[in-house]
Amino acid sequence: MAAVLGVAAVMTASCSGERAPAQQSSTVHAQARPSPDTPTSTPPSPPAEKVNAPATVDGLAPVVRRIPTDKPYVFITMDDGAVQDPAALKMIKESGAKPTLFLNSKYFKGHEDYFRALQGAGLEINNHTMTHPNLKGKPYDVQHNEICGDSDAIQQAFGKRPTLFRPPFGNYDDNTRKAVAACGMKAIVLWTAAVNDGVVQFQAGGKLKAGDVVLMHFRHTFTADYQAFVDRAKQDGLTPMPLWDFLA
Repeated sequence: MAAVLGVAAVMTASCSGERAPAQQSSTVHAQARPSPDTPTSTPPSPPAEKVNAPATVDGLAPVVRRIPTDKPYVFITMDDGAVQDPAALKMIKESGAKPTLFLNSKYFKGHEDYFRALQGAGLEINNHTMTHPNLKGKPYDVQHNEICGDSDAIQQAFGKRPTLFRPPFGNYDDNTRKAVAACGMKAIVLWTAAVNDGVVQFQAGGKLKAGDVVLMHFRHTFTADYQAFVDRAKQDGLTPMPLWDFLA
């Protein structure tokens, strides 16, 4: 049986504006657009100790959709890297959050300085494949090359090998899980909420909940999307925390 944290199915919101397969769809509730004047949150305090990721079993990396925590913590993640918004660094610093970045090497190549500045602000850069393919159903060797190739490129560009992986479109199979483990990563990370066009969307219910992993992208809507997340987290009484502290 797959080692999967949480019972939620994959959100319909996906990378590069595309939609996940129909069988992964669920009802989505939209939150109104935020006010740009809403104050940002205070910087989070680190947890008393790091929390370990679930174990890799039989060579299959575990799949994490949400973080099991009784604390009012939420986790923001940013995918792809296609658009390098110059406002991102300032917004992230002012919010005090530490987003986890899942980058494709096809997008960050030529823009390494932009992402190094984010890394220098305390953000972690993790793996999203080299070219953003739909991995599900592809041969192991193809998946291994895409995944390990992105890890190699990230290590070369940013000096640290990724420990977490997000599959493009949220699609994966056992070959993906094997390749992720073989490429040295601890977990596959999905999501339970997403931000699109300045609107926070929920898989279930009408608010963010403790342990939610939120997906957004490096798009032209970055400013509106990130502000929407910050406002929603504050409204729901949640503190953004570094995902890697809970998947050590």
